[in-house]
Amino acid sequence: MTPSERLDATFAALADPTRRAILSRLALGEASVLELAEPFAMSQPAVSKHLKVLERAGLVSRSRDAQRRPCRIEIVPLTEVTDWLAEYRKLWQANFARLDTLLEEMKADAASQASAMNPTDFTTKED
Repeated sequence: MTPSERLDATFAALADPTRRAILSRLALGEASVLELAEPFAMSQPAVSKHLKVLERAGLVSRSRDAQRRPCRIEIVPLTEVTDWLAEYRKLWQANFARLDTLLEEMKADAASQASAMNPTDFTTKED
């Protein structure tokens, strides 16, 4: 898979709330399909389908331990997403820094204009 295809697969897998919940559970440690299915109102085969999507994206791996096939979270795809998002974070931080600078300049200009005004400009003359 190319880096772009890996990102696409990761984002597609993360788009589903059930899959995100499965990842949250796996962040606590290994679990079997039965253990992962427990909190959901769905069948074990339905959870297995979600796990297959997560596996194809590289977010989850399964191993064999006698009769048990524990699932575990894989960090590499999440690291790739974090790195990709970090580039956009830098862009927005730079934009916000420029906006902060502009606002400070505008405040300074407004303050200097206010101090340069003659106080008599604001008094009214009675006829």
